[in-house]
Amino acid sequence: MKINLAKLGMAVLCLIMCTTAYAQQKLTLPDTAHYLINDSVMIKTRYGVTLSALVVRKKGMQRLPAALFYFIYSNADRSLKEAKYAADHGYVGIVADARGKRLSPDQIEPYEHETQDVNAVIDWIINQPWSDGRVGMYGGSYSGFAQWAAAKHLHPALKTIVPYVAAIPGLGLPMENNIFLAANYQWAFYITNNKYTDDAVNNDNARWRSMRNKWWESGAAYNKIDSVDGTPNPWLQKWLSHPDYDTYWQSMVPYQQDYKQINIPILSITGYYDDGQISALEYLREHYKYNPSAQHYLIIGPYDHFGAQIGVIPKLRGYEVDPNALINTREITFQWLDYILKGGKKPVLLKDKINFEVMGTNKWKHAPTLEKMESEHVRFYLDRIAGKEMVLSDHKPAKETFMHQEVNLANRTSFYNDYYPNPIIKKELDTTNGLFFVTKPFKQTVSVSGKLQGALKAIINKKDMDVGLSLYEITPEGEYFQLSYFLGRASYAKDMSKRELLIPGKLASIPFYRSRMFSKQLKKGSRLLLVLNINKNPFSQINYGTGKDVSKETVKDAGAPLEIEWSTGSYIDLGLSAKKGIF
Repeated sequence: MKINLAKLGMAVLCLIMCTTAYAQQKLTLPDTAHYLINDSVMIKTRYGVTLSALVVRKKGMQRLPAALFYFIYSNADRSLKEAKYAADHGYVGIVADARGKRLSPDQIEPYEHETQDVNAVIDWIINQPWSDGRVGMYGGSYSGFAQWAAAKHLHPALKTIVPYVAAIPGLGLPMENNIFLAANYQWAFYITNNKYTDDAVNNDNARWRSMRNKWWESGAAYNKIDSVDGTPNPWLQKWLSHPDYDTYWQSMVPYQQDYKQINIPILSITGYYDDGQISALEYLREHYKYNPSAQHYLIIGPYDHFGAQIGVIPKLRGYEVDPNALINTREITFQWLDYILKGGKKPVLLKDKINFEVMGTNKWKHAPTLEKMESEHVRFYLDRIAGKEMVLSDHKPAKETFMHQEVNLANRTSFYNDYYPNPIIKKELDTTNGLFFVTKPFKQTVSVSGKLQGALKAIINKKDMDVGLSLYEITPEGEYFQLSYFLGRASYAKDMSKRELLIPGKLASIPFYRSRMFSKQLKKGSRLLLVLNINKNPFSQINYGTGKDVSKETVKDAGAPLEIEWSTGSYIDLGLSAKKGIF
């Protein structure tokens, strides 16, 4: 398979690098003569840890609500800009550093203490003479995660959060649907090597590309990848010891019944091409599942992990973004804070709980739930006509048949599962491996919105496999517009906290729904294409199907090729604006 390794690797790395890039946006820097700035605040907690923070207040102001930005990418200049921007909008601006960062004397331990540390910062804030006792939080990626971590044990002073592209450790990174991703490998070095960020290490793309390729070619176990690099990665090893979404990960953010107690208004923002979107939407889905009366709003559009945090990237991986999709995330954030904390007007974009831009229409749509983004739902079966042509059919096959796929997991001359949407619009696809299912041409313009979900049914000769799905629009002009993708481990499909191995030779059902949500208007004459494949490439673990811990499997475990019989009872469900007469 022809994959541009450099392009794919760099694109995926947006997930871990974009927070640095976010600092490059231009923020208002007013005359410091009018501000009270304390850039060396030390917050001593009741449990013996000391955190650092920066506080900016306008001179002459009395008690105000605080706008708290909590992050791990410590940068004094950025902290000052963030805090001043908040002060400009009538808040006490506070930027707090994660444990061990900047001036904190403690150990840097990413993810593990935010449920406690963020609330300690809030405790400190409300005991200051300038505080009116109310705090709102905002920010993206790790900062988004920190807000949800704080909400796990909701502080009464925390009145609202505005998480952008919020991460869930153990779900979106360092593994996705229980598959560890090599693209996140250097992140631990980046944020733990010093009190700020190790940009030189993070930006050493040649080193990480070489490491991935050498590991891939060697056939070594994934837990030996740091040996291939030559530098021990203790954080990776710790994370690899938790392949289930177990209590280690569950303790870091709200989990199940925790959401029931989260009763503050929330505005989530993410993008169709955000690498961490499945995390951001998991928070939303779980919140409504356990708290149906939640006041939780979503803004989503054609943005990646960086763009969702600013909303103003006019060209995304070759796609010309609709002008109306170019929102200003920062302005909307402070409109929301004013709405909740100051009795201001609700941001005009929030006409319902789910607010999404339909690509190709230059219009926003609004729905009360994710399930009601479109008026119709269509089930497409992965079928085969006359034993040859593979189709996505809106009719259930009269008889179940099977389609064969064979993957030599020991072979290093070919990659499987070219799923990453960069560029978003492709002139051609590599069809040397995988199975390709296509609909009939649409007879009318129709929009399709929501997540890629469904169930795969298969018989395999091993105990496990890692599956990839990619959904495209084939335009009348013959281009391939990527809409969504899914990557997941079959043995965790029913419960990401507990592995359930497949039984060789027995039909298994593999449900999936943690994919990328999207919305696009399809042209008359367009077709939908679903590519089904096994994940085998240098960018993540390779599941050899023995049933052992995948991180410990080597190429010697490959054994006989993976033999798969895909059932025509497999299907995907999509939300469409029309159902009858579309084909």
